[in-house]
Amino acid sequence: MATNENLPPNVIKQLAKELKNLDETPPEGIKVVVNDDDFSTIYADIDGPAGTPYENGVFRMKLLLSRDFPHSPPKGYFLTKIFHPNVANNGEICVNTLKKDWNPSLGLRHVLIVVRCLLIEPFPESALNELAGKLLLEDYEEYARHARIYTGIHAKPKAKFKSGAITESTTALNVDQTNTSVLNADIKTMPSSAALPPLSTSAALPPLSSSAALPPLSLPSTTAARGASQDQAGGILTESSANRSTAAAVVSAAHAPQKKEIGTAKAQADKKKLDARKKSLKRL
Repeated sequence: MATNENLPPNVIKQLAKELKNLDETPPEGIKVVVNDDDFSTIYADIDGPAGTPYENGVFRMKLLLSRDFPHSPPKGYFLTKIFHPNVANNGEICVNTLKKDWNPSLGLRHVLIVVRCLLIEPFPESALNELAGKLLLEDYEEYARHARIYTGIHAKPKAKFKSGAITESTTALNVDQTNTSVLNADIKTMPSSAALPPLSTSAALPPLSSSAALPPLSLPSTTAARGASQDQAGGILTESSANRSTAAAVVSAAHAPQKKEIGTAKAQADKKKLDARKKSLKRL
């Protein structure tokens, strides 16, 4: 609860109820901004009504409440510069509701609605801006042109942050990371023997030359994501190295019996030659 000394407790209590109601069900095109610690100054953002020179603009205003409120009317000011017959250069608003037509039973909602209607229906007879009042009466197109220029320069709405693009970017990044993780997991869990067909050691194998042992290594096209391609290439190189080692071991195992048989036959032939020499020496 606000404790500002400029307002009586009963007025603060009544304002608290009214401001809560304005926050829950705001008037069309009006948003009230409240400082809970000071109800004597109330701010509001007013959307420029469609079909007027103030369209697409957002105008901030404030209401200053005196200590004897609601017996005396609040004072209204536009904080956003605006070209309007009933708004002075210092932003003061001139409208009968805030002057001679004020009634203590009128609430803040009524005051705010009247101010917005003033943007739709100006009263040049009680003009605080003489140039705007004169142009409104004599040359409406020129008045509207001035008002639109002021609106475009001073009443631009604040740009809102686009969270959808970031959400999309974050989602895409997460998808890429997930795909890379899945590819890495598939490569790591793939058994090394899966790339080689079963080999038979019973059949004689031709000598293995370094140039004919393995076909040229062909790497896949790197059209996928960079991270996934590097992981796949690394996996293929690792598997190729394992394949070379396995093939070399199989070939060595296949050639070992052949070398042993050749050595045995040579030893038998040498023994026969030696026996024949011994027989010749005995004859002599």
